Amino acid sequence: MNPATSQSSSDVKFDIGHVLFIDIVGYSKLLINEQSEQLETLKAIVRGTEQFKKADAEGKLLRLPTGDGGALVFRTTPEAPVLCALEVAKALEAHPDLNVRMGIHSGPVNEITDLNEQANIAGAGINIAQRIMDCGDAGHILLSRHVAEDLEHYPRWKPYLHELGECEVKHGQLLSMVNFYQDGLGNSAIPEKFAGRRNRKTAKVAASSGICLRHWIIGILIGTAVVFVLLAGLRYFKQRSGAMFPISNETGLSSVSSTKSIAVLPFVNMSGDKADEYLSDGMTEELLNALTKVKELRVPGRSSSFAFKGKSEEDIFRKVGEQLHVNTVLEGSVRKAGDKLRITAQLINVADGYHLWSEDYDGNMKDILAVQSDVAKRVVEALQVRLGVDEARALAKKATDNPEAHRLYLLGRYHFAKFTRTGWTNAIQYFEQALQIDPAYALAYCGLADTYGWAGGQTLSGREAWAKEMEFAQKALSLDPTLAEAHLAMGTALFSVLDPHASEKELDRAVQLNPNLALAYDQYGWTFAEMGRFDESIAAEKKALELDPLNTLMNADLAFFLYWARRYEEAITQLHKTLELDANNALAHLWLGWCMVWKGNVDEAKAEFQKATTLDDLPWYVGSLGYAYGASGDRAKAEQTLRDLDELAKTRYVSPNTRVSVYLGLGEKARALDWFEKAYDDRDPGLWWNDDQLYDTIRNEPRFKAVIHKVNALKEGAKQ
Repeated sequence: MNPATSQSSSDVKFDIGHVLFIDIVGYSKLLINEQSEQLETLKAIVRGTEQFKKADAEGKLLRLPTGDGGALVFRTTPEAPVLCALEVAKALEAHPDLNVRMGIHSGPVNEITDLNEQANIAGAGINIAQRIMDCGDAGHILLSRHVAEDLEHYPRWKPYLHELGECEVKHGQLLSMVNFYQDGLGNSAIPEKFAGRRNRKTAKVAASSGICLRHWIIGILIGTAVVFVLLAGLRYFKQRSGAMFPISNETGLSSVSSTKSIAVLPFVNMSGDKADEYLSDGMTEELLNALTKVKELRVPGRSSSFAFKGKSEEDIFRKVGEQLHVNTVLEGSVRKAGDKLRITAQLINVADGYHLWSEDYDGNMKDILAVQSDVAKRVVEALQVRLGVDEARALAKKATDNPEAHRLYLLGRYHFAKFTRTGWTNAIQYFEQALQIDPAYALAYCGLADTYGWAGGQTLSGREAWAKEMEFAQKALSLDPTLAEAHLAMGTALFSVLDPHASEKELDRAVQLNPNLALAYDQYGWTFAEMGRFDESIAAEKKALELDPLNTLMNADLAFFLYWARRYEEAITQLHKTLELDANNALAHLWLGWCMVWKGNVDEAKAEFQKATTLDDLPWYVGSLGYAYGASGDRAKAEQTLRDLDELAKTRYVSPNTRVSVYLGLGEKARALDWFEKAYDDRDPGLWWNDDQLYDTIRNEPRFKAVIHKVNALKEGAKQ
């Protein structure tokens, strides 16, 4: 892989820069003609430095003029701005009346459209360099702690790095700084802003492999999002007999102390084509999945990370740290042009905004798999996490060697995550295409299993969908018995076919292989609930939310398990929390409606069911609304709902249990039981929650008991 090539003087875009910010001390007190003279002198000195001329000639320099100085942004190495500062300081010896101070930092620099003197560049890299400079006096060359750590990789610089401690800058932010002076160049005095303060050495940051354009490896290519995570104050270990899940507090969230913790923010699609967004999302998810395998790290799940997609406010890292309880954040971008890719990844400390590690990768689409492994490895190194043998192998392991199969898999996951009928249809097509290219791609089989698992009872019958789910989960396991996702897929498939005891064993293996796999704990919730172990179900879901606190699906699932345990007040409280995260979550409106039904507020239930039908077109929302019509005495609308479902069934699958609900609302037990028996034949999801209060009016009917007997026989492993 080669470093980024130089670009023309217009339409330049990049992400990380090594910034030298310079200004004239006392500039505002000078006469106008003195200001002009000193500014022109400073410009001439800067332009005359070898570092300026070299970087400018190579197209690796940006300039941002200000009234009393300006910023230079180098696209070369962390040494470039330091060498330039030394040249400037040397030249200033001939101009004793020109008092200058300088600040240096490496960090994000936003896109620009022009490289002339009116260039419009900005970003955290510029802002922090200026704030560091502002903490100095005349003659000072101040470095961010981050830059100093980069320089410490070069032995020649170590004698000239002098710790200052922290300085409070704009917005109350504390920045750790180092004073740089060498052979009379620079200012060895402690800056006034540090005077009287007790020098404090900041904790040493492990900055592996340098900023921006540093150690480029030819042939390595670009990768996807990087990830990192929080080590556990959360311990889960399921007691074999009781399957109990310790919860750190009532919210299900752990506090972070000195543990390693990381959130992977969605990488930004910089390609200009929204159709390429699957690539940036996919890279994020793949790196996130890779880092969850490191047991000393804890990584908030996909949904929690993606809750911050598109958000870029100034205090975004603080918000991420507070809401996800992490102390580091990984962010980056992906730019695709034809077959060419540029990926930028940055590991950032939440407390002070410092970059612990960053890198740019340039390459082709075929290189993407190598980049993913490289990025994950470098993040772990930057966080100083020790890897066991199995973890090291897991990070180095590639699910497929074929980049096109990987691309199609990413597209499949992208569409699956939409949780819509169309999304699942598209996902199946992409997973199947990936397997045509690489028939040994175990993760693609997991994708198919997951998709059919969700589609069962909604877009096709459970009997048909779950047979496919089982087939694909078995195939994934046969290809890679060490893949946690394959054991999760099998655990879910066994739950679907009403074998919760075997499901539990597969989930045990999944979390043994990957303790950070939030979806495994979510599935524990369903599996335990299927066995009537509601307390364990609720505890498991709280554990899932420790790992993925902003996941709206899991928040809704916790409410459902509370509902299923008939703890309606607690369920309602949890549903309101879910709707605060996503007011348009159809599932949350559905469960809130059913809670209202059993609280006796049928009109409120009707409103919630109506809302759900406007948010999603799956038939079970319609069936719930039909129940509310019948229960409220509006027979005409309930019967119209039945006709609507009959009409819909002519073009797509409609679950038998939707009619069960409507007929129970109307009080027509015999017709409800007709459809309940049909639900067993289809293996309808309604069978999973047959303890639901919905069935209380028919629970003692012989036909209901006969179906439940067969369901229970399946749960115990009998063949029916």
